[in-house]
Amino acid sequence: MKSTKASLKSIASYIPTKILSNFDLEKMVQTSNEWILRRTGIEQRHIADNDENTSDLGTKAAIKAIQRANLNPQDIDAIIVATLSPDYFTMPSTACKIAHNLGLKNITAFDISAACSGFIYLLELAKSMVESGMKKNILIIGAEKISSIMDYTDRSICVLFGDGAGAGVVSLDDNFPIIDTHTASDGEFGDLLMTQRAQKSNICTPLSMQMKGNEVFKIAVNTLSSDVVEILTKNNIKSEEIDLFIPHQANLRIIKAVQEKLNFTDKQCVVTVQKYGNTSAASIPMAMNDAYEQGLLKQGSLILLDAFGGGFTWGSALLRFGGENDK
Repeated sequence: MKSTKASLKSIASYIPTKILSNFDLEKMVQTSNEWILRRTGIEQRHIADNDENTSDLGTKAAIKAIQRANLNPQDIDAIIVATLSPDYFTMPSTACKIAHNLGLKNITAFDISAACSGFIYLLELAKSMVESGMKKNILIIGAEKISSIMDYTDRSICVLFGDGAGAGVVSLDDNFPIIDTHTASDGEFGDLLMTQRAQKSNICTPLSMQMKGNEVFKIAVNTLSSDVVEILTKNNIKSEEIDLFIPHQANLRIIKAVQEKLNFTDKQCVVTVQKYGNTSAASIPMAMNDAYEQGLLKQGSLILLDAFGGGFTWGSALLRFGGENDK
């Protein structure tokens, strides 16, 4: 019988080699390692080279994701990229650049902008496109070079973010389905977390990110918690049945607050924020890849994803991981 359910068939990531530690930041802005650790849980973040674009990060993650799905690049018939730090302001899309890097022509390729919730939005899009029969193998990528839009004189926000990329392939497989996805938004609070633009003559230039951290924290914890309760209740799954809870890696205090509200154990919860900081749309797939390479994420694992980002946007996903473990 022909498969009818979409499945995440692989996961991979690429992390730039350059490390920006808390002690490095102490030399750049008025902050301290102790303060950053206490408020965020972040110890370091990775920063792309000047000549390394968001599309380059995404391409490196994509190549590994395609290989792990036991496919060739030519098997991919769509690429969707979630990013808030694209190579170009509006066009060409980062997805088009990655398609070119992979040697692919005449395939669907486009970007979405959903900030830190981007990878869950990608899962929802890919699930619908594959299950409708429109596409067979969709490459989804969360890729960020946030350092390219960061004001490293703003100590309130420059300590939070890093660069990186994560990718996966969505194809049909009834055995390990994407069980459910949920995405939502509320534009009322858009000014609490944004990338502002400045008008100079007839040219709009992007400026750095701005965030009102305390307000975002409160809304994020409540929204993430209620969203997870909703998707678990809808699918009649209890929190103790989840093998891995993989939240967006924005702030250790947010992760711990949500974890405690939902009664997830430390063993269930994947935490990588200390190593990478907040990598926005790349955060969840990078954390998933860490769990995969450590042997924690296995084929058939029941995983729950949860994210909240600027917009505001948020979302959750419940799935059985369909990827084969590395031999």
